[in-house]
Amino acid sequence: MTFQCPAQGRSKKLVGAPFFFKLALLAAPALLTHAAPYVPERNDEILERLPQRPGAALELGQLRLQLRESPKNLDLALTLARRYIEQARAESDPRYLGYAEAALKPWWDLGAPPVNVLVLRATLKQSVHNFGGALDDLALGLQRDPRNAQAWLTRATVLQVQGKYEEALASCDRLRAIAPFGIHIVCAANVASLKGRAKQSYDALLRLSPVPESQRSWVETSLAEIAERLSLRDRAEHHFRAALNAQTADAYLKAAYADFLLDRKRHEEIVALLKDDTRADGLLLRLSLAEEALDSPAAEPHIAALASRFDASRMRGDRVHLREEARFTLHLLHKPKDALKLAQDNWQVQREPADARILLEAALAAGDREAAEPVLQWLKEKRLEDVRIKPLLAELGGGSR
Repeated sequence: MTFQCPAQGRSKKLVGAPFFFKLALLAAPALLTHAAPYVPERNDEILERLPQRPGAALELGQLRLQLRESPKNLDLALTLARRYIEQARAESDPRYLGYAEAALKPWWDLGAPPVNVLVLRATLKQSVHNFGGALDDLALGLQRDPRNAQAWLTRATVLQVQGKYEEALASCDRLRAIAPFGIHIVCAANVASLKGRAKQSYDALLRLSPVPESQRSWVETSLAEIAERLSLRDRAEHHFRAALNAQTADAYLKAAYADFLLDRKRHEEIVALLKDDTRADGLLLRLSLAEEALDSPAAEPHIAALASRFDASRMRGDRVHLREEARFTLHLLHKPKDALKLAQDNWQVQREPADARILLEAALAAGDREAAEPVLQWLKEKRLEDVRIKPLLAELGGGSR
């Protein structure tokens, strides 16, 4: 069985990761961005040569050719769509998501497409924060195939991003009997770590042994993020480095580690990590934050590039990257009221620790405690443990958790 990672963006035998498309599409979803539109003058004009992992270009080319010759071959279309999703996450390039949708086009608009198409359609909807549509597709798929482990894992991820932890845990539990050993444990630990059981979740992940190589980066990243929230800084760094060494790092992992370094003002290390990753807006944001702190001459053009990209997103009606735009507006444009509005809009869509943090930071900077109240209540209800949020709560008078 092959799992398409819903967050960190890896397609691996035996395992899926929490996403964030983390990407997330996890989360990473905030890292997948579009540049300003450009209309070529000639049909044969080369717009850009895309960086690809070794072997990826050849494999994708072969699969495209085969699908062109057999456009109704479902297995081939599914394989190509999964490879495109994997490439989108690895490169933080959303164009591959459009290619994935195109590969599935013969089945995309059917009232009852095959289950595997429904699951991939949900993954692609998740990537543009159409969480309701993603959950609807997953519900349809699971009605027809209740033992579809990928669907349960993706459902858990979407619900986790929305802050619906009990429902997410229920989805993780369904993996116990149908997924390879350990996957339901990692799924549940990631969710439980956000609702008052961070230390127990960390310990549960540590007890997973041996960890298959295909799962190592996912497990180490999960351990790093939990350890960071628990203020186990040395342990968090150890796990981040282990994840980075496990395989070629994708954008989600690089962004998470860059945020860890930003909180410790290790700006030179961020520049070294991200200097060649200016394509992804989320990574360019973190690079720009480090460059501004270093008073680097590279900061100004990078900030201007981000402003242009976010302007283009708004013109398209794209609201996927509100968290990143709120951080940009607060910390680089120094416009707290505008940042607060962006953070509030983002909070209506997704509710992860980073979403809570930017809203609280913006509310403090704008001098608007009332705007922080929904987040303060949510944090109290969920019992989130996060050392990075504690100082903000203290300033807002919202407790010490």
